[in-house]
Amino acid sequence: MINRFYEALSNKENKMIEIRRYLHAHPELSFEEEKTAQYISDFYKDKDVEIKTHIGGKGIYGIKVTIDSGKPGKTLALRADFDALPIKEDTGLAFTSKNEGVMHACGHDAHTAYLMVLAETLIEFKDHLQGKIIIIHQPAEEKPPGGAQALIKDGILDGVDNVIGVHVISNLESNRVYYREGNVQSGRNIFKLKIIGQGGHGSSPHLANDPIVAASSFVMSVQTIVSRKLNPFDMGVISIGSFDGKGQFNIIKNEVELEGDVRGMNEETMQLIEDEIKRISHGLETMYGVKCDLEYHRDYPVLYNDPTLTKQVANAIRTSNIKEINSVERTEPLPPSEDFAYYAKELPCTFFYVGASPKDKQTYPHHHPKFDIDESSLLIAAKSVAAATFDYLGVKS
Repeated sequence: MINRFYEALSNKENKMIEIRRYLHAHPELSFEEEKTAQYISDFYKDKDVEIKTHIGGKGIYGIKVTIDSGKPGKTLALRADFDALPIKEDTGLAFTSKNEGVMHACGHDAHTAYLMVLAETLIEFKDHLQGKIIIIHQPAEEKPPGGAQALIKDGILDGVDNVIGVHVISNLESNRVYYREGNVQSGRNIFKLKIIGQGGHGSSPHLANDPIVAASSFVMSVQTIVSRKLNPFDMGVISIGSFDGKGQFNIIKNEVELEGDVRGMNEETMQLIEDEIKRISHGLETMYGVKCDLEYHRDYPVLYNDPTLTKQVANAIRTSNIKEINSVERTEPLPPSEDFAYYAKELPCTFFYVGASPKDKQTYPHHHPKFDIDESSLLIAAKSVAAATFDYLGVKS
């Protein structure tokens, strides 16, 4: 049965690619994915499954598909995200985005396409299964607070034992699957700092109090948190992504606003960085005589892969003899954050990676206007998750 299942997936590879290309051409931003959600739910309409839409409440387009074998067993959830990014596409692909300024620049179109076809095939073979499989089509992974929290609050994990997720990665070699146990992707916090001084004329700085000077000091000082406060063996990153100090060349502004991004690979690091940023902002008030208004928000947590489940999934894929996979490798931790981490705070979960570096052209990173993937990664993702699912549910033949 398993070999027939893999053959069925191979026969549907073009269908996966077709769905991926349609989604790529019709991207929608986080929390705005109404048409994408309709496209996905329509796909399941005539299939022998239970479909629930608008999981997550008003303005959230989560979809839950339940594949019930009718036999006792565990319940496994498989999750894929389907939102896009506010990026103007510059790939030149025949199926380039039709929505100006919106692009699938992270691979969520591929995630959705592989999972739709995998789910369809699991439905066709469900008499050979046991237990239940929950298909989670999740919106709004890219934009805080993320879609996962809303889906969880609305009960999408009720009765679920474990969750598996996959991400295609453009800078990892194709035809390979990558995994890691423990903390595998960084947590993320965000902050805004408004520094209020006293405006004035550039010719008379003594009659003003320049907030740009104080803000510049802040930018340099926070970098010492990583270099001088953090254990050298711990990962931490602080990036100032926005410095709104634009004004007239000869005018001292009354206030400036900074926005920043914080990453860390454990909660202790994230707490240390938060404490230090608050301390430095308070110090600016004394040192420069300005007023600091800091908004600091805890965002996506560190993604933790359950070691037992991760080992089980990796071994299942490794021993499945999937012809398209050259190797199954343990990867180093990945710096980006991922809201799959919220599922992992609720249940033992694992999140693994499928290499998708294009074979015939330059590779660009995720969130780049020229981002693209090797589309063979879709079939590999589908077969890998199928192997993990069969092993998890105890399907042997």
